[in-house]
Amino acid sequence: MYQYLLKRLLWTIPTVLAAVTVTFVLMQMVPGGPFDVGDGMTHLPAAVKEQLERQYNLDKPVIVQYFAFLRQLLQGDLGTSFQSREGVGTMIARSFPTSVQLGAAALLISIVVGIPLGVLAATYRGSWIDHLCTVLSVGGFVLPSFVLGIFLIYILSLTLHWLPVSGWGTPAHLIMPALALGAGPAAQFARYTRSAMVEALQMDFVRVAHAKGLAPAVVVAKHALKNALLPVLTVAGAVLPNLLVGSFLVETMFSVPGTGRFFVSAINHRDYPVVMGVAIVYALMVATANLLTDILYAAVDPRIRYS
Repeated sequence: MYQYLLKRLLWTIPTVLAAVTVTFVLMQMVPGGPFDVGDGMTHLPAAVKEQLERQYNLDKPVIVQYFAFLRQLLQGDLGTSFQSREGVGTMIARSFPTSVQLGAAALLISIVVGIPLGVLAATYRGSWIDHLCTVLSVGGFVLPSFVLGIFLIYILSLTLHWLPVSGWGTPAHLIMPALALGAGPAAQFARYTRSAMVEALQMDFVRVAHAKGLAPAVVVAKHALKNALLPVLTVAGAVLPNLLVGSFLVETMFSVPGTGRFFVSAINHRDYPVVMGVAIVYALMVATANLLTDILYAAVDPRIRYS
């Protein structure tokens, strides 16, 4: 097990390097530069632009810039934002807890709603309850988070005046972004849970549990659901980083001061260090989420062994 964990941790290095390389190449393919657009930069004199580009090594060939960034990264320095002149590490450290809070709330909603919905659909398979749960899960899956966010703003804020439209700082500000972000993952949890539960409820050990006279609720919760958790954990491993990535649009829509919001702003302003720094953080999160999923596999099913 420990050798497997060590191998996975070592594989994190090429994963992050690949994310850095792809992000760097994509940013270089975007027309213009950080001092050509936004914040009145179009009116800078040519001499000033040249000086700024020389200051940030943007006048060097692309390959030189790439390896210079890697050397800087190995020293633990993510660089300095072109726009705010602030360290990228400081910006991420300040905003990332907000994104984690939003992602955790969305994940909690998706689990609390999605798994019971899937269990209910599988338990009453073929009934109107099953059909209703299926319609709800499909609707949540195909509806983009930003579209759902617009509906939530219109209904809960503009019509009913229950919740603030945007901002951050109180539990009321968290509800709508978390609902918009958690609806899609909840639908995924419901679909996978239903499929896994349908298969589990047809297994012999479930029939034996029923034959012993155990209550149906005990059979479903204690026996069938535990056996159906492995496919659900697969979804959880993919959902967790996707929640934070998906928060880019949601944070911008609801003016949440998280990492996703200033990441979108950094893309618009060609703020390369910020974009690269956030890409590295999210690459690490994806690798960590996948590793935690594998560990949870072994915890849920003792028959699984890694070598």
